[in-house]
Amino acid sequence: MLALDPATGTTAQPQTLDLGLAGAQLVELSLAGRIVPDGDRIAVVVPRPTGDPTLDHALELLRRRGSPVRAAHWIGGPRLGLRQTYLAHLERCGMVTAVAGQVCGVLPTTRYQASDDCTNAAIKQRLDTAIRTGVPPDPRTAALAALAHAVGLGKHLYPGNEGRSSRSRLRDLIRYDPLGGMVAHAVMDVQNGLPAQQQGRSAPAGSRGPAGRPAAAGRSVASRVGAR
Repeated sequence: MLALDPATGTTAQPQTLDLGLAGAQLVELSLAGRIVPDGDRIAVVVPRPTGDPTLDHALELLRRRGSPVRAAHWIGGPRLGLRQTYLAHLERCGMVTAVAGQVCGVLPTTRYQASDDCTNAAIKQRLDTAIRTGVPPDPRTAALAALAHAVGLGKHLYPGNEGRSSRSRLRDLIRYDPLGGMVAHAVMDVQNGLPAQQQGRSAPAGSRGPAGRPAAAGRSVASRVGAR
């Protein structure tokens, strides 16, 4: 929702948004008490389903690993269709409306508009309040801020020179949620290619890291971060 551009119907930071959505999946599972951080790894402590099919799919993939998974390896795994999974959910909930169109009058395309501007404004207001007041935010808002910063949404939410101080404060909110901060740093590590380099040194040729295709239900951290 935060990433949707009302003028174009597309999302900001499309290359990194999938990483943020995968990270938000870990945050949601942590908030649900299903996983805990173990250093830079994620350990499943309660494999019981959450009731959200797509979130439970991610939990099952983590459980099957049998041992704690590096957060960066999980986030950097294949994420085919992740944004579409979230967007389909947001559309079913009536939070976005799909508008069919064409590129250059030939190629079919779909743009998305928020159906409820009040919801988007409320989400943004939570970040604005945390930035403006300096009062420690709740863990969900802190995690949202951390992921928004990690995927580069700061310049979309607070553009230009006038938004520079807000972007800096958005980054600083990472410290208020240890797991959200750890996940956000893992997202940034993936963008910098660090997990691939580490995996290449420690794993045999042809091996692959953990993969998953998570999506959260409801107005989750991931839904707030955005979908395309």
